[in-house]
Amino acid sequence: MAGFTFHQFMRVASARLDGSRTILPLIACGIALAAALPAKAGPLDAAVERYRPYLVADIDRALAGARAMRGRLTARDIVGARKAWIDARVGWERSEVFTSVFVPRLDAAIDAWPDAVSGFHGVEANLFAGDPSVMGTATDALIANLSDLDAQVRSLRLTPEGLLNGVARLAYEVGDSKVDGGESRISGTSLNDMRNNVDGIDTAYRTLFAPTLDAADPKAAEQIRSEIGQLKQLVSPPDLRSVDADALRKASETLILSLQAAAPKLGVATPTLEGSGQ
Repeated sequence: MAGFTFHQFMRVASARLDGSRTILPLIACGIALAAALPAKAGPLDAAVERYRPYLVADIDRALAGARAMRGRLTARDIVGARKAWIDARVGWERSEVFTSVFVPRLDAAIDAWPDAVSGFHGVEANLFAGDPSVMGTATDALIANLSDLDAQVRSLRLTPEGLLNGVARLAYEVGDSKVDGGESRISGTSLNDMRNNVDGIDTAYRTLFAPTLDAADPKAAEQIRSEIGQLKQLVSPPDLRSVDADALRKASETLILSLQAAAPKLGVATPTLEGSGQ
């Protein structure tokens, strides 16, 4: 892509939205051409701290669910343990807006997939389709990692740039790897994961970015709200087989492009979908 500017990339990407089944591979490769803008102190920095309690609550829920699962396993209540695992996933999936960007090591330890032997999905394999009696070590490791994250999220340095990047990355996941069969296949809760991802995207956008973008460009702000609403609608069917995968991919692509276009108006770096963002 030598000599290919970011503005040229955006024009090509926008044109392909009308006639291509998906431009996600192009987005993943091309948006790294974006020029980083200097961070500006101001409303977004205050918004980050207004947003932090949502992250704290979500990680608290994930940790509480994992601990409840261990308690149910000790009591040999497999049905209760499965329910607790599913509940823990709600908080985790909402919090993925920040985990892959700011705590990548813990993110990988807690939620590696598809070939996981530890973390949520290592536990899932035995809990839903194997031998729950051999899960003690894996469950303890999951709780330890979630406890570490629960402590970190309260004081971790979060940046608007990193969080906007996290929103874009999560939108990419929902429209790309997760729609092709789902993340939590053994438990059958993949669609729940996607819904909670979109809820996390929505909360982050409304809390962090919408007020500033409303002031800078109301039309762009409303467009992103509408695109997130479209994602919610597309993951609302009763089961994963009923999800329109092509429409979801296109909606994800559209949202990513809108977030990229909004970044200069927010005074932050354009999302790259790579790097730590810190």
